[in-house]
Amino acid sequence: MITVEKLTKSFGPKLAVDNISFSVEKGEVLGFLGPNGAGKSTSMRMITGFLSPSAGKVSVCGFDVVEQGLKSRSRLGYLPENAPIYSDMSVFGFLSFCAELRGLFGSPKNKAIDRAVQLCFLQPVLHQSVDTLSKGYRHRTCLAQAIIHDPEVLILDEPTDGLDPNQKHEVRTLIREMGREKAIIFSTHILEEVEAACTRAIIIDRGRIVANGTPAELKARAPLAGTIVIGLKGISWQTIQPELAALHCLEKSELITESDSRTMLRLEPNGDLLPELLALAQRQKWQVEHLNVEEGRLDDVFRSITLPDTERASVV
Repeated sequence: MITVEKLTKSFGPKLAVDNISFSVEKGEVLGFLGPNGAGKSTSMRMITGFLSPSAGKVSVCGFDVVEQGLKSRSRLGYLPENAPIYSDMSVFGFLSFCAELRGLFGSPKNKAIDRAVQLCFLQPVLHQSVDTLSKGYRHRTCLAQAIIHDPEVLILDEPTDGLDPNQKHEVRTLIREMGREKAIIFSTHILEEVEAACTRAIIIDRGRIVANGTPAELKARAPLAGTIVIGLKGISWQTIQPELAALHCLEKSELITESDSRTMLRLEPNGDLLPELLALAQRQKWQVEHLNVEEGRLDDVFRSITLPDTERASVV
């Protein structure tokens, strides 16, 4: 549905996007992550045809974005950054105008507007002037224009920007549901949205792709992913250490906290440590009050990948 090959964009001496390649299939929701200035919006603008690339190629539904621009753009919907919109129109007037730009008239146009209004929860403000809308309703109105023609591909730049928590939940749910039948790319700074709505995520930094995988695959790259945190009642760290040293699948152990009542440890495995640890606890009759296998956090992965080199050591 979307193919990006060696895409590059320069603004004078500034290399904003540096030779990136990826693809998005039908049924995929791709989260596009990166720090400010990493090249996310520039990449999305080239995919939509809003910007021409300095080098490389983009195709949407098999149509080259540069050479077959009208055919590619007719198959995608685009929510740009900052949700630009005509403030002197009503919500209905704006959506009617957008539907006609997409070649919809008469009954098909009315059905398309009704569908977009329902999906984006715009009924309360349908006949209200755009310049009187809250930021959240302005953003949802612009999202409605992106989906009004029921496109096969959606490019959404910060689709939950300015929304309250309930509205964010509604939009995430909408993206997840539409993603079953479409190919969707959306950029976000909110990492929980990746887990809530994405089937895959790309992290871009300084114009280059530095990570690409499912949320679970990315979380597995976190510095603490796979480590075991265990809390033992009524036993000291000094007593525990020699017993742990005999475990074959233990790479490293670390004391987190110690008190008269409980000792908390973090254990780094180099194999299948958990069964071995539980067997040891049972033999020694340790009272296990807490046991957790860390699955990793996306924000830890994001920071460890995108921080300047001088700061990464403190994260890892």
